[in-house]
Amino acid sequence: MKTIGLAEVARLAAQALDDGRVTVHGVVVEAPGHEELVGQRLVWDGEQLHGDLGDAKLTPAAQALLASGPESPTCAAIPGSDVELYVETLAPEPELVIIGAGHIAIPLSKLGTLLGFRVTVLDDRPDFARNERFPEADRVIVADFDDPFAGIAINDQTHIVMVTRGHRYDYDCMLILAKGDVQPAYVGMIGSRRRVKATYEQLAGEGIDAEWLGRVHAPLGLDLGAETPAEIAVAVAAEIVLRAHGGTGKPLRDIADVVKYVQALSDSNARRS
Repeated sequence: MKTIGLAEVARLAAQALDDGRVTVHGVVVEAPGHEELVGQRLVWDGEQLHGDLGDAKLTPAAQALLASGPESPTCAAIPGSDVELYVETLAPEPELVIIGAGHIAIPLSKLGTLLGFRVTVLDDRPDFARNERFPEADRVIVADFDDPFAGIAINDQTHIVMVTRGHRYDYDCMLILAKGDVQPAYVGMIGSRRRVKATYEQLAGEGIDAEWLGRVHAPLGLDLGAETPAEIAVAVAAEIVLRAHGGTGKPLRDIADVVKYVQALSDSNARRS
């Protein structure tokens, strides 16, 4: 039986979080007839099980349980046994990666922080990609747009917003994302219909399929009539929230049909008078 201590558990978790990966931790809390297992720790990192239970059947069953990745902490019996694990999933914070450090990026970075994102801002211009310009961001990177995502672990909790200064940069970033192995939670690109169309035509010419392009939010943001950088940032943030939680995007007043209720109330008062 391979035992792993708390220090190793912490190291594995920290490494996974830095890489943008999920880990699932389990500790034996009940083991009738096998008291030596109580306190034994296991860590599933998505590819490998660290630690074991010293049993050819019990360990794979525990791995299957951890791989199911419960969203909230729970106690569960290992299938086919009386051994019970306390299971907890550790996932990286959702990340908002803002490509382009212009006027829209400033309020968008602030909104991202308010929404609980780990915010990364990158630009190839040192005068724009400055910590002083984005004090609330977790990372501000002077990037090479030939490889803009160097050092950034993209996963299914990554939200990418392209607000660059030019069509060429959008295209380069989109091509890298489209050829990647992971589909981010959100990919959005600012720009006029003409700019978006030109980017799509180039990507289609590179063999990027319509299904992938159809998942991109471009032009990005909800139609709020936004004009200022702050208003545009609100429209983008609103679309990200909508995409995450599956709302309708309609005014809540209309969904609640308040106008109809008010009219009925008015009619009722009119009849009384």
